[in-house]
Amino acid sequence: MGGPVRLERRDRVAIVTLDRAERLNAIGTETVEALASAIDDITADTSVGSVVITGSGRAFSAGADIAEFAAFGDAAEFETFITRMATAFSAVQTLAKPSVAAVNGMALGGGFELALACDLRIAAAGARLGVPEIRLGLLPGAGGTARLTRMLPPGAAKQLLLTGEPVTAADALRLGLVNEVVDDGAAFDRAVAVAANLAALPESALAAAKRLVDEGVTLSLDGAIALERRTVTALFATPDREEGVAAFLEKRPARFGARRN
Repeated sequence: MGGPVRLERRDRVAIVTLDRAERLNAIGTETVEALASAIDDITADTSVGSVVITGSGRAFSAGADIAEFAAFGDAAEFETFITRMATAFSAVQTLAKPSVAAVNGMALGGGFELALACDLRIAAAGARLGVPEIRLGLLPGAGGTARLTRMLPPGAAKQLLLTGEPVTAADALRLGLVNEVVDDGAAFDRAVAVAANLAALPESALAAAKRLVDEGVTLSLDGAIALERRTVTALFATPDREEGVAAFLEKRPARFGARRN
């Protein structure tokens, strides 16, 4: 309570809020450690089905805390900081449960990198998203260049990285960087609704879908298809598959995760 990150629950949806509104939710060491701890708690809690990550106040996050890393004595200190940040963001991406970023305002630098680590992104119409690190003589170091080059054509990724100019929510939607744009003030509620719908779906299939996308892009086409075949075969043996097929045949809503009599 009162820390840089709040973890709350709304039914089966865990809500992670960056809570330094007075600093536009700048991400420093304490925020990174609190975020990592929240993700650990969510991982261990089997009653959580999905996650929403957002920021308090008028920003998702303005990025890494420049005042903190400007005081570092050498590059080794910065490397420690950026490694912790990258590790925390990777934990978000590899979480078996689906995550939705509610981008309620600017998502810049490390804040944008955190949003990119989520599975889905819902942006407010007035949001701005980008990686302005080039203007500091730096580049994104917590997965931003890697994720952007996997999500965008090379020219679009280079435009963001080389110019440092943010894009509007509408342009981010056109580029595929966000999944949906909603009215200002509505991003959080929409993200929670999307996450709640995801939480009602079969956990094993959700986790498998995430893995197939994230691992498949690193494989050859034949390798990705082979991974898909092995994964779907394994899903066939799960109780959720049995329930899903039974519900379809019986023309009733599926009760994934529930014990059947």
